[in-house]
Amino acid sequence: QVHLVESGGGLVQPGGSLRLSCAASGDIYKINDMAWYRQETGKQRELVATITRSGMTNYEDSVKGRFTISRDNAKNMVYLQMMRLKPEDTAVYYCKADVQTGPNYEDEDWGQGTQVTVFS
Repeated sequence: QVHLVESGGGLVQPGGSLRLSCAASGDIYKINDMAWYRQETGKQRELVATITRSGMTNYEDSVKGRFTISRDNAKNMVYLQMMRLKPEDTAVYYCKADVQTGPNYEDEDWGQGTQVTVFS
């Protein structure tokens, strides 16, 4: 069994910064792609950023140049540095990881989410 736990959310004024962290633990053989998603109240969950095991990244257009995804493979961690935050970034942020629990088995695991609120 694998657990993902996010942290680092909170309240911030527009223009401010936050750094989200996500720690994976449990029966982990290897973690492949990792990602951050977000979901505003009443809306569908959307992809924010992805990172491969080798560090290749991709971002949703509205966060390009403001958010940076990174990871530490040794610690099974993924991070999201968010800068110049806007009210429309307000959402619950979730991390996702494609986790292998053995050489031939991969599953998709999600964290429980952390709230980010940008208010003036």
